[in-house]
Amino acid sequence: MRALQWTGPEKVQINDIPVPDIGPTDLLVKVGAAGVCHSDLTLVNFPIQLREDPLTLGHEIAGSIEAIGSDVNGREIGERGVVYLFWTCGVCRECVSGNENVCLAAGRVAMPPCPGLTIEGGMSEYVRIPASAFVPIGDLDFIQAAPVADAALTAYHAIRGAREALRPGGTAVAIGIGGLGHVAVQILNAISGVRVIAVDHVPEKLALAADCGADLGILSGDDTAEQILYLTGGRGADAVFDFVGADATAKLACETVAPNGAYRMVGIGGGAPEITAGPAGGPGWPWGATVRKSLGGTRADLHACVALAQAGKLHMEVERFDLAEGPEAFRRLDAGQIRGRAVLVP
Repeated sequence: MRALQWTGPEKVQINDIPVPDIGPTDLLVKVGAAGVCHSDLTLVNFPIQLREDPLTLGHEIAGSIEAIGSDVNGREIGERGVVYLFWTCGVCRECVSGNENVCLAAGRVAMPPCPGLTIEGGMSEYVRIPASAFVPIGDLDFIQAAPVADAALTAYHAIRGAREALRPGGTAVAIGIGGLGHVAVQILNAISGVRVIAVDHVPEKLALAADCGADLGILSGDDTAEQILYLTGGRGADAVFDFVGADATAKLACETVAPNGAYRMVGIGGGAPEITAGPAGGPGWPWGATVRKSLGGTRADLHACVALAQAGKLHMEVERFDLAEGPEAFRRLDAGQIRGRAVLVP
């Protein structure tokens, strides 16, 4: 089969590799579509050779079941679904409590095995997955469904983790209207009664946010914090979701989150928010505000995202590429030239 593989720092290429064998608890999935995520780009651009063998990329996977392991029950050949991106132990106290994204088996790093990042992924014609990772999608289009497995999942998990701050009549800010941010705007509209302010440095992405239901858009600049404070009566936003995670966006979040508000760090841009134990006031960290680094989501979150998509409340803005065009999709994502999500189709 053909597979898009990472072969070293800044190197991705199409290779011919064997169709994977499956074990008794596995499924073989014929890939219908695979999304391209900034996490993939972070791995591809990592400056150190992390492994000797090429790695098949892709953790946003939608497809149909091609073969079923001998010990698997309840699945059918041809069944359509998406793949839950964390392949966890399933038996530790975190997993059985529904917190699979921080499975104890992953240690302090708390990033369980993930296809395309640590094990073979789905930017290929077929992928082997644990049967427990398969989530049915009914007749959802594969190209629409693939980004649900991470772009929607990660945004939903961050928003669900801030629900106590998302009261009707409040304000939420979404920073960075890319693959995750444009979905977050839709999720906020679907499950909360807050006003949504979108922030980005690209006018076209603010237009995308408006298409997704954002109430207001702010082109980021030196006065962005001042504008958000003005729009919230000087108090700040009840929740700030940072889908970039750079120094500038972390600073903006700290300056604009309200007392008792929620700051959720989702982007992995390496930004360092300035949070001190000093007295609150001015641009300093306000009383009662919480900050949380949010990773992926749980299986329950993924089921909720699929339900929202099936109900017509989520629409992924996608740019379609053939699998062979994968290197070009990565180049354009790295250059910030993708509107929404790039999706590869074998």
